[in-house]
Amino acid sequence: MSMTESTHARSCVPHAADSHDLIRVHGARENNLADVSVELPKRRLTMFTGVSGSGKSSLVFNTIAAESQRLVNETYSAFLQGFMPTLARPEVDLLDGLTTAIIVDQERMGADARSTVGTATDVNALLRVLFSRLGQPHIGSPKAFSFNVASISGAGAVTFERGGKTVKERRDFSVTGGMCPHCEGRGAVTDFDLSQLYDDSKSLNEGALTVPGYSMDGWYGRIFRGCGFFDPDKPIREFTERELDDLLHREPTRIKVDDVNLTYEGLIPKIRKSMLSKDVEAMQPHVRAFVERVVTFTSCSECDGTRLNEAARSSKVAGINIAEACAMQISDLAEWARGLDEPSVAPLLATLRHTLDSFVEIGLGYLSLDRPSGTLSGGEAQRTKMIRHLGSSLTDVTYVFDEPTTGLHPHDIRRMNDLLLRLRDKGNTVLVVEHEPEVIGIADHVVDLGPGAGTAGGSVCFEGTVEGLRTSGTVTGRHLDDRVGLKDGVRTPTGALEVRDATANNLRGIDVDVPLGALVVVTGVAGSGKSSLVHGSLPPEAGVVSIDQGPIRGSRRSNPATYTGLLDPIRKAFAKANGVKPALFSANSSGACPSCNGAGVVHTDLAMMADVATTCEECEGKRFQASVLEYRLADRDISEVLAMSVFEALEFFGAGRARTPAACRILDRLSDVGLGYLTLGQALTTLSGGERQRLKLATRMGERGGVYVLDEPTTGLHLADVEQLLGLLDRLVDSGKSVIVVEHHQAVMAHADWIIDLGPGAGHDGGRVVFEGTPADLVAARSTLTGEHLAEYVDT
Repeated sequence: MSMTESTHARSCVPHAADSHDLIRVHGARENNLADVSVELPKRRLTMFTGVSGSGKSSLVFNTIAAESQRLVNETYSAFLQGFMPTLARPEVDLLDGLTTAIIVDQERMGADARSTVGTATDVNALLRVLFSRLGQPHIGSPKAFSFNVASISGAGAVTFERGGKTVKERRDFSVTGGMCPHCEGRGAVTDFDLSQLYDDSKSLNEGALTVPGYSMDGWYGRIFRGCGFFDPDKPIREFTERELDDLLHREPTRIKVDDVNLTYEGLIPKIRKSMLSKDVEAMQPHVRAFVERVVTFTSCSECDGTRLNEAARSSKVAGINIAEACAMQISDLAEWARGLDEPSVAPLLATLRHTLDSFVEIGLGYLSLDRPSGTLSGGEAQRTKMIRHLGSSLTDVTYVFDEPTTGLHPHDIRRMNDLLLRLRDKGNTVLVVEHEPEVIGIADHVVDLGPGAGTAGGSVCFEGTVEGLRTSGTVTGRHLDDRVGLKDGVRTPTGALEVRDATANNLRGIDVDVPLGALVVVTGVAGSGKSSLVHGSLPPEAGVVSIDQGPIRGSRRSNPATYTGLLDPIRKAFAKANGVKPALFSANSSGACPSCNGAGVVHTDLAMMADVATTCEECEGKRFQASVLEYRLADRDISEVLAMSVFEALEFFGAGRARTPAACRILDRLSDVGLGYLTLGQALTTLSGGERQRLKLATRMGERGGVYVLDEPTTGLHLADVEQLLGLLDRLVDSGKSVIVVEHHQAVMAHADWIIDLGPGAGHDGGRVVFEGTPADLVAARSTLTGEHLAEYVDT
């Protein structure tokens, strides 16, 4: 064989490195996964489908992405790992072929009061450099345009070596920052209602303080009693001016109490640091209620809410200052940036333009850079995180998305599809958990989990192409091409909620009558003003029960039974049947296992290595003391009841000796919203986003009110579950309630009695009512984007 023929033969043999083209998962058992094994093609777009609770997130996030992140974290030094979240190895036999995972989930962005869309995406950093180079008058470095940097100056002696001698010289220094000194870069100032902080007729020892968590029985009491700045037994109204100032405003001061070094700080600076440093929307309900009752937020009069000092606002580029640039709608700011032509900063301008165009392309052009990041919805937060990755130079990584179309109008879903395909075409592996048929249709590979939810799921029902899924006979395959027809008849309204001259956010002074006694859908492209109308403009006297997209909060001790209040009637039923106190039947109270404190598992901290969670040997994971488990209700102990599913619990508490009507009412609501498969004691931290949304819906349905406002209730719902949700909405309306739904799902629109369509665009291009009427009229007119997409969707 000649040399040329030999070289040619070797070139036809695949390189060993090219053989690793699959991600192999064998024996996955996280949560409800039943020994799942799949092989996923790399550098392809793979969709994970199945009913809510079938195990999609357990496979994608808790197994594949979690192990990838854990392995990456182990490459860092032990010192750095000490500052990183500890991740345990997932329950899986084999994970092979993993690449670095970048998770783009729906978790809300940081709720720090200083975090904005601009700071979270680094666009503010680009603008600060731009203004420091081109701004006139020139005022300093990029720090001079940052509302998080204060202007400071000082002088002092410095000591250094020169020519073998120690020399001491006086030096001055100064830092020019952009922070407004009056509001400290927050854009708002706070005013405290002192009467809500304490009862001045009482002394501190008598419980004068009304601040949540400031009890005299704990550390705060020890500090107040031992600080010596005032008498804790004297009523506050008798405090001298100095004593009251020490109680309210004293700066941090080191004190010693009972030979322990502590720090005393006045109430108001303490509250500012512990509570007001967070966004109000992210606070726990009782803390938020306290803050809203005690604190009045007003726009800073010196900076007019821009957060920047006068010097930063005086420097301009092309006629606008940096505060005005950040307040502009991003689509307008992109146009402004395209009009700049300065060769000295050409690379910077190119990066800025690309980033701003990415916002517009991803459907977020209606935002402004000064929008607090904590106010973004889950879908907006996820798409904002995507901005960082669209221009990334990284390839051959694994991007993991959790329902990226959440909150998107059908018109915007096509743009999202293009972005997912672009990420794939750069040579990346893209894994997407999704329910939308329009998104599933672009997949290269599909993994359908099921067949049911909870213990009835966790198996792979189908793995292959989209066409194969359509003919597979699985629940997803059968519903993939579902179309609905328009309702034969619509309900006649019993009245109307009058909204007049609504101007919240981008609304253009609109007038609209929202029908009562009917199912009303408010729709429109993302950013058109839907939430501003239903959450910010409905009359407060209407008795509205609002169920928004705010995340429910709960630790690993929280579960559906505790969150919905179901545990209360269950505890009382056990207590009555056994003649003991109800607290015994709470894993967070008297009945808790002393070894694991009612957690069921013992967490062992291994410093730099991942925590190890082991089942408690004393209670065997049942969370209760052995003596408590001897008490029974209809031959079941409390741990066995908490291990029941909602369906099983309905049967148990519905008849016989265990009959408990109060428990059945809550269980019925959980079943109505499609959560019948959940176990009562399952930790809230293990629930998917869609499950948490419906759990909140079930809880709020028990409140009294004539008008229910639901914000995208189909979030996280499988195609097969939407029909059940529509049945629930019908039952609510037929029982005499009025239901207003903010929704993009065409099946919900087609089922409505009345549609209010906002638009025609987003941001300042929206805020107007472009259609009011029945779904049939909207389809017939096809006068709006919504009308066009609904006409394509319905089965005519």
